[in-house]
Amino acid sequence: MAISNNKIHLGGLGRKLVQEGLLGEEEASQAFQDALKERVPFVSYVVSKGLANAKAIAQAAAEEFGQPLIDIDALTLDQDVTKLVEEKLIRQHHALPLHKRGNRLFIGVSDPTNLQALDEIKFHTGTNIEAILVEEDKLSKAIDTALEAADTSMADFGGDDDLEDFDDLEVGEEQAPAEDDALEVDDAPVVRFVNKILLDAIKKGASDIHIEPYEKFSRVRLRLDGMLTETARPPLALSGKIASRIKVMARLDVSERRIPQDGRIKLKLSKSKSVDFRVSTCPTLFGEKTVMRILDSSMSIPLDALGYEDFQKEIFLENLNKPYGMFLVTGPTGSGKTVSLYTGINILNTEDVNISTAEDPVEINLAGVNQVQVDEKTGMSFEKALKAFLRQDPDIILVGEIRDMTTGGIAIKAAQTGHMVMSTLHTNDAPQTLTRMIDMGIAPFAIATAVNIITAQRLARRLCSNCKRPIDIPKKALLAEGFTEEEVESGLTIHEAVGCDQCNGGYKGRVGIYQVMPISDEMKRLIMEGRNAIDLADQAQREGIPDIRQSALKKVKDGMTDLKEINRVTQE
Repeated sequence: MAISNNKIHLGGLGRKLVQEGLLGEEEASQAFQDALKERVPFVSYVVSKGLANAKAIAQAAAEEFGQPLIDIDALTLDQDVTKLVEEKLIRQHHALPLHKRGNRLFIGVSDPTNLQALDEIKFHTGTNIEAILVEEDKLSKAIDTALEAADTSMADFGGDDDLEDFDDLEVGEEQAPAEDDALEVDDAPVVRFVNKILLDAIKKGASDIHIEPYEKFSRVRLRLDGMLTETARPPLALSGKIASRIKVMARLDVSERRIPQDGRIKLKLSKSKSVDFRVSTCPTLFGEKTVMRILDSSMSIPLDALGYEDFQKEIFLENLNKPYGMFLVTGPTGSGKTVSLYTGINILNTEDVNISTAEDPVEINLAGVNQVQVDEKTGMSFEKALKAFLRQDPDIILVGEIRDMTTGGIAIKAAQTGHMVMSTLHTNDAPQTLTRMIDMGIAPFAIATAVNIITAQRLARRLCSNCKRPIDIPKKALLAEGFTEEEVESGLTIHEAVGCDQCNGGYKGRVGIYQVMPISDEMKRLIMEGRNAIDLADQAQREGIPDIRQSALKKVKDGMTDLKEINRVTQE
C-alpha cells in the first residue's frame, strides 16, 4: 500500500481482503489511514475494531502469499527464543519469535507484507528470518503470555519491586529443613519469585495457582475466570526449590516429597485485609506439583451479585429464612457452591443465632460462626462434628458435603427436629439430588419431610462489556440450542466474545447459572412414591422452574455470556 495525493492505493494484503469480500474498498482505505495515525499494524487495527475475522484474514494471507499458517495455541513457546528479540521490537511490529533452527529464526506474524519488521528483527538478531502466519487474535494473546513469562523468569528477579506487599506475610512456624534443603528455602531469587507469583495472582483476580514440573520444563498457570492460563516458565532446575519454599511458608514437611501434603499461608495486605492461600502438594513423575487456592478472607458477596434472577432470589431468601429444614446446593467442583452457602450464612449470621459449620477444608474464616475443620486422620469426621453440634444448642448447621448415608441421615434428623441445615452434594441438577439421597439409603419419607429447597448451579464466564459484539445465528441453530419459537421470532440479540486489552480473551468475570427448586407438596408426593429424577424434573417444569440449560439461555439472551460458554458448562 502507498499514499499518494491523500488517496490510499490498496495493495498486498489490503487488496486481497477487498477481493475476498472481507472489507469494502473504502473501509479498507480508511482502516489503513487510521492504523497509520494510531501507529499500529494494519491487521491489528482491523481485528481490534471488529472489521474482519482474524481467522479469515490469516487464511486469505496464506492463500495470497503462499505462507504457512499455524495454530500458535498448539505450540510450546521457548522463553529463550522469545528473549532473542527485544520486547520493544515485538510490541512495535507485532511479531513473535517462535522457533530457532541453526541460524534461521521463525517469526510469527499476522501480516507477511510487513517487510520492515522482518528486516529490523534480522538486523538486530543477526539471523535469517522466516515468517510464519498466525491468526491476529491468537498472536496478540501469545505475545502477552510470552513477554509476561519472560518478565517473570528468574533472571529478572534482581530487584524488590512490589515486595513491600509482603512485609506482613504471616506463615506458620518454619520447620528446620534438612541440610540439603537449606539452600533451597533460603535462596533469595526463589523467595522473590514465589512472592511475585502470589502478588501477581492477587492482582489479576486468580482463583488458583498451579506450579507444575515436567521432564523438560516447568510452568506456572493461573486460573482466571475458571480457565487456566500460563503466566511463567521458571527454570526447570529451580522447580524443587520453589516447591520447598512454598512448603516452608505453609508449615509443611520440606523433607517429605513422597506423599501429598496440605497446608495454609496467610497474607496480610493491610491492617483490615488479608488473603489466605490453601496449599496442596502432590508428588508427580518429575517433582512435586503445587496448587494454591486463593481465599479472600474479607470476601462477602451480596446475593444480588451472584446472578440469581429476581424470582430465584425471592425463592432463595424465602427458604433461607425458614426456621428448620434442609437447604441444599449442588453442582460439580468449582461451580461456586461454597460461595452460595457462605452468602446465605452471612445473611443469617446475627447475634441471636448459634451457627456451627463442619467443613473439609474450612475455606473462609467467618466471624461469629463456629467453624470446625473435618480431618479424618484425627478422627474428626462430618458424623462426629454433627453429633457434637446437636449437643450444643444450634440454630443453623452447615455441613460441607453430604458424602454418605451416615452423614446424610444425621443431617436429615437435625433438619426434622427444628434446625436449619445447609449442605452440598455433587449432582448435575436439582431433581437428581433427591434420587441420589435415596440411592445413599436415606428413606424417601425422611427426604420429603426434611428438604425445603435445592439449588443447582454452574459458573460461566461473563462477556466483556467493552468488546462483546452481536452476531447473526440462523433460526434453525437457535432452536437447536434450546430457544423457543416465540423467543426466536421476537428477535434475539446474541453476542460473542472478541477480546481486548481490558479482558481475558473476550471474557471478564463470571456469572452464576441456577436452577432454584423449592420442594412443593406434589414434589414430596412423587418422592415418597419413589419416582425417578426424570419424573421429578417434569414436575419442576410443570411448576415453572427453569432447569440449568434454560437459565443459561436466559443469560445468553440478556447478553451476559455466549452460546459457546454455556455449552461448555451445561451440555451433558
